[in-house]
Amino acid sequence: MGTLRDLQYALQEKIEELRQRDALIDELELELDQKDELIQKLQTELDKYRSVLRPVAPPAADHGEPSAQTQEQQRTKRQAISAEPTAVDLQDISHVTLSSYSKSSQSKDLIKDAILENDFMKNLEMSQIQEIVDCMYPVEYSKDSCIIREGDVGSMVYVMEEGKVEVTKENVKLCTMAPGKVFGELAILYNCTRTATVKALSNIKLWAIDRQCFQTIMMRTGLIKHIEHMDLLRSVPSFQDLQEEALSKLADVLEETHYEEGDYIVRQGASGDTFFIISKGKVRVTREPSSDEEAATPSFLSRGDWFGEKALHGEDVRSANVRAAEEVTCLVIDRDSFWQLIGGLQDVTVEEYESAEVQARLEAEAKFFANLYRADFSVRGTLGVGGFGRVELVQLKNEESRSFAMKILKKQHIVDTRQQEHIRSEKQIMQEAHSDFIVRLYKTFRDSKYLYMLMEACLGGELWTILRDRGSFDDATTRFYTACVLEALAYLHCKGVIFRDLKPENIILNHRGYAKLVDFGFAKKIGFGKKTWTFCGTPEYVAPEIILNKGHDSSADYWSLGILMYELLTGTPPFSGADPMQTYNFILRGIDMIEFPKKITKNAGTLIKKLCRDNPSERLGNQKNGVRDIQKHKWFEGFNFEGLRKGTLTAPIVQNVSGPLDTSNFDSFPEDTEEEPPDEESGWDADF
Repeated sequence: MGTLRDLQYALQEKIEELRQRDALIDELELELDQKDELIQKLQTELDKYRSVLRPVAPPAADHGEPSAQTQEQQRTKRQAISAEPTAVDLQDISHVTLSSYSKSSQSKDLIKDAILENDFMKNLEMSQIQEIVDCMYPVEYSKDSCIIREGDVGSMVYVMEEGKVEVTKENVKLCTMAPGKVFGELAILYNCTRTATVKALSNIKLWAIDRQCFQTIMMRTGLIKHIEHMDLLRSVPSFQDLQEEALSKLADVLEETHYEEGDYIVRQGASGDTFFIISKGKVRVTREPSSDEEAATPSFLSRGDWFGEKALHGEDVRSANVRAAEEVTCLVIDRDSFWQLIGGLQDVTVEEYESAEVQARLEAEAKFFANLYRADFSVRGTLGVGGFGRVELVQLKNEESRSFAMKILKKQHIVDTRQQEHIRSEKQIMQEAHSDFIVRLYKTFRDSKYLYMLMEACLGGELWTILRDRGSFDDATTRFYTACVLEALAYLHCKGVIFRDLKPENIILNHRGYAKLVDFGFAKKIGFGKKTWTFCGTPEYVAPEIILNKGHDSSADYWSLGILMYELLTGTPPFSGADPMQTYNFILRGIDMIEFPKKITKNAGTLIKKLCRDNPSERLGNQKNGVRDIQKHKWFEGFNFEGLRKGTLTAPIVQNVSGPLDTSNFDSFPEDTEEEPPDEESGWDADF
């Protein structure tokens, strides 16, 4: 008994010791939280001054080794990137002949192994890697030669076969590289300046490929496969009545499955939920008869034939055996994927937004602005500054209660950066966008130096500035802004327009605190069931299919919506590296590799992960119920979307706006001291 009492006493001591430890841990956690809050507060103040005094564009690294630059987490406005459109016509891309260069089997293996070891290029398909290997051509440099110079514009990626190179940045050595390494890969995604110098330490031999050849390989692979899948789907009777958009989504979700001769693909009597289309090879179909039946003669199916169709509609007991009669490739889709995609596509129509009342208001508005000229406005303050020019707050001279935002673009800068098509597209899309969640464009003007866009003035400030100053938002605040953005995207997508540059910097609040999308420089009208291939967006927000040049559509905006939710809830995006290439590599690893902080609730985290699926066809918003799938998610439970559309909801943050000329909700910007740009009279903007 004494022994038992001793044990009980010892146990009580241990329990008390653990209780004291728990209390100490709680105290330390509380102290840590307080210090975190202080750090956050100080960081916010620091960021506030940095963003105004020293705005910088994110760096870009194009060498294969990690940057030695310290990754400083400062919240400065991020600069979006847009590649120039491909020179290859999409209609002719499948017929383009690429030059192939002979090389030894050892060289081929070295290039292939280097690609498979590279964080970015290892994500390519094997057929693409093989084409890249074939198209790479030899380049030789002597000792002390400069292969890549910091600050130069680059378009080549290299694989080193012989020798050694040194990588430096601002004359500081970063690393040395030996054979079997890829470097310069950022330059094959888009036109960029090199941010490191690569110098030969010995005589070296490289293999090289340029951006146009690389992108042609990437685009052609995806296009040929997509066209082939579409043709095979059209041959199936039950798919022939599907809209082009639905057919295109089905083609994207089909998976290629390979079988060896003799493999069972389907067994009679087994349950199944999968439908197969044969894209290559031949299968043997046999049926085991019941006791009162005669044995049926085996039949054969080949390319273009299909089987298992009933499985898509709930019939899941296989009525025959299907075996590969030779090597076979099938395109496969399961029942769940099929029903997720096929349904109420195009669930939102423009008619929902543009009633007779709205049309009458727009006609009156057009009449009012038709008689206004640039000289009718006076500049009263600056709302924003960027590489394009400035956004000024302007006042109507003869009606001082009315103010507008005037975006002023330098024509020479537009021509130098080849953004003419983007500017035309921005004007057309914004003039046709009549949503309460999109900033209105009323009229445009031009002269020999500038283009001017007269827009609605939203004086509640930029969401980016508010997020910077507050650090992060709670669930309810994030939900409101996400809902505003969702309304804007739903409107754009029902018009066949993709936005492509969603981020807090491009969301602005009106005087009532409602959020609106602004800056449509990268928006594009692509229609339905179509894709586009230009690399566009802000590095932290671009979807995997944009990075891998697979072609993208409106589903890329839903990926960005998930990233936006994460950033609003935490203050930083989930994928962020020391340079764009590192950021892209993080994105390609996927959202499941990100450890979500505790401040993201379970329902918010689930929605973010459903928006940020690697496969676009699996993303919420891109399935049969469209945006309604997002609106019906648990995270939005109880949210009044109808009240949001009618403007009866109270916004979570309403900034004080004292009048039409109040710029207090915007950062202060220095006066424009830049020299006037030269005249640009190329005639490209005659229709602006």
